[in-house]
Amino acid sequence: MSSSRYTVAIHILTLLAWMKDEALTSEFIAGSVNTNPVVIRRILALLREAKFVSSRSGPGGGWSLARPAESITLRDVYWAIEEGALFSMHTNEPNPKCPVGRDIQEILRGHFSDARQALAQQLAKTTISDLIQSIDA
Repeated sequence: MSSSRYTVAIHILTLLAWMKDEALTSEFIAGSVNTNPVVIRRILALLREAKFVSSRSGPGGGWSLARPAESITLRDVYWAIEEGALFSMHTNEPNPKCPVGRDIQEILRGHFSDARQALAQQLAKTTISDLIQSIDA
């Protein structure tokens, strides 16, 4: 099952970049994403761990970008947010007595590796700043 955490993380970073002069609360961000602030805080914690965002407490506090939007690629965000392999292998080892079961995982590893590499190259072409330019257009 696919998660929306990656898409929400991109939304958060784009919103922070778009409103660059303001520190935003998780409640404000949740309003833009249309989700619960708890969901936003969990993703913000991952983004802070990756050093994409920082927070200030107290009056006027909130979240802001810790790096320039031009330096954050969609690939960087993907690696910070998504856990595990892009494609999973069988839960149980296939039957080694079956000609397909014996070879399928090794065959797929190469294809999956190529797909991961292509995805990473494509995501590296776009920055949060590029998304801002599309929004402003």
